[in-house]
Amino acid sequence: MLMSNTRTSAGLLSGKLFVCRGIALSLVIAIVVSFAQTYDTAGAGTRIALSLPLTVRWRYESNLTLNLTPAFDEQRIYLPLAGGIIVSLKASDGQLYWRSEMGGELSASPVADDRGVYVASETEKSEAGIRRASGMLRALGREGGVTQWMRTLAKPLRGSLTLKNGRLFAAGTDGKVYAFDSRTGEDRWFFDYAASFNCRPVVSRSRVYVGSEDGTLLALDEDKGSLLWRYRTKGPVRGPVAIANETVYFGSGDGYVYAVNSVTGQLLWRKRTGAGVEAVAQVEDSLLVASLDNFVYLFSLNGARLWKRQLPGRISSQPLTAPDGALFTPLSSSAGVVLGLHDGRQVNSLPTGEEITTSASPIAVGDAVLLTTEHGLLAFFQPKENESPKRR
Repeated sequence: MLMSNTRTSAGLLSGKLFVCRGIALSLVIAIVVSFAQTYDTAGAGTRIALSLPLTVRWRYESNLTLNLTPAFDEQRIYLPLAGGIIVSLKASDGQLYWRSEMGGELSASPVADDRGVYVASETEKSEAGIRRASGMLRALGREGGVTQWMRTLAKPLRGSLTLKNGRLFAAGTDGKVYAFDSRTGEDRWFFDYAASFNCRPVVSRSRVYVGSEDGTLLALDEDKGSLLWRYRTKGPVRGPVAIANETVYFGSGDGYVYAVNSVTGQLLWRKRTGAGVEAVAQVEDSLLVASLDNFVYLFSLNGARLWKRQLPGRISSQPLTAPDGALFTPLSSSAGVVLGLHDGRQVNSLPTGEEITTSASPIAVGDAVLLTTEHGLLAFFQPKENESPKRR
């Protein structure tokens, strides 16, 4: 009987330990998944904590950087350069995989997946003494940067390309929004609008959201490209929207932040900042807003202002967000600035060694945070002992 009770007690203890381990493992998985999901739009499963010390491990030097955000996949970065050049770099150490020269000039921020990188460019031709620009869209293979397919367009694409559900979404100066098959480059649909675009399309719940230069946010059907609704502001809408709880949040050049119903386009609220707004990002149950008045604002999703913090320059790029903070790259400053999300206080700084002059957004790949500067690309990591930056 004693032996039986001992076994029973051991079995109960073992069962409790198994349950506890299971609960602990579930919590770890939940934290990791939540952390990874936070980075879906910023980095491919990055493990960076922005408030911890970060130092430059390697740099890729070039005087040809642009106001375009690099593309990336889980291990590689695709840096756009002047002269129609894309270079593929290894995120962990900056090793050059390949360099592809397409000619012309790149016209929109590229995007990448596990097959390759998708690149928009433009070329100018002179007709009867008038210079006209035409567009090009192509897919470059991941391993060698060789063109897999190519599409000629009447006008250049602008802003950023977006990849979702096997389709490539883009918009251009001719007032058209496009959806292409990412494998073949074939047209899926296009929507013709009266004004030009310089934005990054966002796809969510079978809708494509695009902002126009005439101040209109359009919601299109993802499968057909038909117009679902539109909302008009008094300034250009260029930055990507943020979406939460069937609400679309976006900024406008008129200085307002808007919240509209994602199904109907009906205005829910709007809040004014001191200048045009191009960057908004959802962080947990709040909305992070960067204005050209040099201030960062945090609003609740209901529109209440929680805090605002001044930075040393205008903010035209998207922030890189993490659970412990958000990284901004203010123009004319010499460092990226990390603000804590709770109160907006500065919790870290990423010195660039030169004045920031590009509006390319910071990105994260794996455990690297990458900043584009006028003279190349800087890769920040958590420091190791006796580590000095490598140059590529």
